[in-house]
Amino acid sequence: MTDPIQSPPERSTFGVDAAQFTPGLYLVATPIGNAADITLRALALLQHADLVACEDSRVTGPLLRRYGIDTSLFPYHEHNAAKVRPQLIEKLQGGAVVALVSDAGTPLINDPGYKLVRACIEAGIAVTALPGASAVLAGLSVSGLPSDRFLFAGFPPPKTAARRKWLAELAGIPATLVMLESAQRLGDSLADMESVFGPAREAAVTRELTKKFEEVRRGTLHDLAAHYAAHGAPKGEITLVIAPPAEQAAASAADLDSALAEAMARLPLRQAVDEVAVLLGLGRKPVYARALALRDGDSRDGGTD
Repeated sequence: MTDPIQSPPERSTFGVDAAQFTPGLYLVATPIGNAADITLRALALLQHADLVACEDSRVTGPLLRRYGIDTSLFPYHEHNAAKVRPQLIEKLQGGAVVALVSDAGTPLINDPGYKLVRACIEAGIAVTALPGASAVLAGLSVSGLPSDRFLFAGFPPPKTAARRKWLAELAGIPATLVMLESAQRLGDSLADMESVFGPAREAAVTRELTKKFEEVRRGTLHDLAAHYAAHGAPKGEITLVIAPPAEQAAASAADLDSALAEAMARLPLRQAVDEVAVLLGLGRKPVYARALALRDGDSRDGGTD
C-alpha cells in the first residue's frame, strides 16, 4: 500500500490573515533590543513577503531565523540606496510584496527609507506602516518628562562647536527634545547641553532600552553631566530626553551681558549672538548690537531695549 500524496505544509501566518498583504511596500518595525518585541502582524508580513529589504543581513537574518522565517534578504542601506532603489521600485511595480526593516526599531526614524517611500508614492505604489518598537517613543515614555509635545532631533553633531550651534537652535523650542547619542560622546554632549540649555533643565538618559541592563537616569543637566564626567562613558545604546525650557521672565540687561560674555569667550561673535538670541528669546538685532558694544569695550547704555 502506498502512502497518500500529501500537500506541502502551509507556511505559518502567526494567526494573521495573509490575504491582507497586497502588493506594495511595508514599513515593518523590529525590536530595539528584546527580540520578543515584535508584533504578530509584522511576523506574518515578513513570512509572506517576496523579499525583505534590510540594512544588515547579519542583524535581520537571526531575527527571521528565530521565528522560522526564510524570506530572502535584500541589502538596502545608506551606502547602496541610490543604486538599488530603482531595483526595488521595479520589483514593486511588478506586483511584489516588499518589507523594509532597519537594524532596530521603526524604519525611517534616523534610518534609511525616506527616499524609497517618496519614490513609491511618486510611482503610485502603496506604502503601509506596520508599527511597533521605537527607541524614540520608548525613551520618551519612561523619561517622566512632558510627552504631549516633543521633537525628535536625531544625533547631535560630533564636534563641539557644531554641536553647540545645533543645540542653540533647539534651546527655545517649547517641547520635550528627544535625541540619540553614542555612549562615547554622551559626557561631552551633556556638558554642552548644560552650557547651552542651562544647568537646571531636567533630562533623562535612557540606556539599553528593553534589554537586560536597561537603565534610566533622571536629573538636571548639571547632575547628569557631573555623573558621566565622574564615571566615564556608559555602555550600550543611548536615547536622551530633555525637558522643555521653563517659562522665564524677560531677560535683563545684566542677563544679556552675562550670556554674551560667556558665549563670546568660546565662540566667534556671530555664533555667540545666534546662541544668546535663542537662549534668551531676544531678537538677533539688539543682541548683535550689544555684542559689538561689549567687544569694543563699551559697557554703557547696555540693555535689551
